[in-house]
Amino acid sequence: MRVPRSATIALAALFAGALVPARAESTRAEPGSALRTAAVEPDAAPTASVSGGTESAKPTTPDEAVGVPAESVPKAGTPAAPASGSAEAPTAAPAVPSDPQAAALFNRLADTAPLLARLTAKEREAIRAFYALGAFKPVWIADGAYNPAAKAAAARLAAAGEDGLDARAYPVPRSPDSSTEAAAIADADLKLSAAIALYARDARGGRVNLASISRLITPSLDLPAADTVLAAVAGAGAEAGAVLQRYNPRQPGYLALKARLAALRGPAQPSKSGPDKPLKLPPGPMLKLGMRDPRVPLLRQHLGIEARAPGTLDHGPGEPDAYDAGVAKAVSAFQRARGLAATGNLNAQTVLALAGAQSPRQASGDEAALIVNMERWRWLPAELGSDYVLVNVPEYRLRVFRQGRLRDETRVIVGKTESPTPLFSGMMEYAVVNPSWYVPPSILKTMLPKIAAYGGKTWGGYEVVRRGGHVSLRQPPGEKNALGFIKFMFPNNHAVYLHDTPNRSLFARSDRALSHGCVRVDDPFRFADAVLSEAWTSERLKKLIGKGERTIRLDEKLPVHLAYFTAEVDDLGSYRTLPDIYGYDAPMRAALGLPGGGGPAIARGPKAPAESPRRAAEMPRPKPKVRQAARPSVRVEAAPVYADPDPWAPRPAPVTRGWW
Repeated sequence: MRVPRSATIALAALFAGALVPARAESTRAEPGSALRTAAVEPDAAPTASVSGGTESAKPTTPDEAVGVPAESVPKAGTPAAPASGSAEAPTAAPAVPSDPQAAALFNRLADTAPLLARLTAKEREAIRAFYALGAFKPVWIADGAYNPAAKAAAARLAAAGEDGLDARAYPVPRSPDSSTEAAAIADADLKLSAAIALYARDARGGRVNLASISRLITPSLDLPAADTVLAAVAGAGAEAGAVLQRYNPRQPGYLALKARLAALRGPAQPSKSGPDKPLKLPPGPMLKLGMRDPRVPLLRQHLGIEARAPGTLDHGPGEPDAYDAGVAKAVSAFQRARGLAATGNLNAQTVLALAGAQSPRQASGDEAALIVNMERWRWLPAELGSDYVLVNVPEYRLRVFRQGRLRDETRVIVGKTESPTPLFSGMMEYAVVNPSWYVPPSILKTMLPKIAAYGGKTWGGYEVVRRGGHVSLRQPPGEKNALGFIKFMFPNNHAVYLHDTPNRSLFARSDRALSHGCVRVDDPFRFADAVLSEAWTSERLKKLIGKGERTIRLDEKLPVHLAYFTAEVDDLGSYRTLPDIYGYDAPMRAALGLPGGGGPAIARGPKAPAESPRRAAEMPRPKPKVRQAARPSVRVEAAPVYADPDPWAPRPAPVTRGWW
């Protein structure tokens, strides 16, 4: 009895779901961890490798598919095993499936030809595992045509531009028919799977290699596994498009930018020239209004307009080959829908677009700003939760949300251009009242000659701590302490946190990029009211001032998101832009292929590239080594890398430092 394809897909979804947790645990980084590359790293198997982030030219055998036992997957071209009774018989190798269509799919997976650009070897292996669970039967094609799930998913891929993505990156193969050969069906089915998997990865933030923008942008991206995506989309039937759409952010801030992008572009013009119906016109000159050409009838049929202009009381019907106002209007609508200049003339770019080689959309400056900031929403977790802290660095603003509503907001001071505030998500665990501050090595090394020869226990208001041959400098708690009266800790690899400051006059400035990377909070006791338990009121906290260091743990860890939005729609629906204080917008535009960018930064592989040229230019050259007399080495205990110096301490001579 033949098992229905729907049951096979459901079984594949069940098994794929069972395989996901182990893989997800291995790829998901904790908040504040080192930067992961945007593309999923390939397995370390010797038969699979990634070059430039695309599929390797070296094939990966099907028996190495993720989570699929080697004995359950046949190998292409493997001869039948000898009889089991033979003493020297090797382990029986699986055979190619007997079903012709399954065999075609099996062989296409074993082929070295790429399925889609930017698809990694690991993603291809996950696709192979998904098909192996379904006995290598087509997922999207039934009875020589796309099934409802395929049509719904293809519609979502074609509309990728609505979410600031590039629909050209997810091509939909031409729909097969009853005469299509098995090999062509296999190729189309697999390429559609590849496009769906890549769309989901890009929608969750895997499109840009963030290391090329800055090494201080280190979000914990939760990129979905390809087999998990395919199981979810294929099992959704006619709702497959909605399932695929849900990989995009759903936060109100993102949706507001998306709505503005749609309004800016205007209503999309319907076009009957989809990927399934390209039109390849014969060579010829550019056509303008009033010209005649034998290509015009083909153009009329393709664009769905009359074979000739209708007659009027003053004029008879037009000629089929006349490039009249009706044809020019239809061509203009087609150009607008494809992002071309809507001239109405049949030029070379329009001919290429009609043939399927669509020219890149030339987004306006406003569109580019919207798309860049929509992409930054993908760096945040899919679910922010009901309680969290959000710092928008270019806005110099911090907001506290409780139960999904804005509880409080305040001004902040963020990192200077030479010591930017990192961008990531962490979990606030505790606060420290009356904190001490340890001078970081980058500042301490300038004081070392004086401290090394100094025999006292205090120096300039700091405590000199000597342990063996090591010297550290500690600023005790007090009203002049660089961290103020309280700091809020969310452990991370950057050693940054939120804290008070004694120099409160700086909050009156409009440009507040002044710190060494940490975020200084205006009125930290009011902020404590919003993040600590109700037992710790601001009045109670102030009574602890001057009574020694005190650690207060939160009842529950609170997510903290350090974000970078230079364009947003506020609560009143007003659109505004903010200063790009760290210069991240231009490389982001370049990465997304938008106007106003530099070199490309699209994620193409697991290896993080070197720092961008702009950043490299800012890195200090190493100073020549000078032979000096031996002196105590420097060690800072619990010294935060970005801790701010004491504003009242004697200023050392400026020193060029490489923070990262």
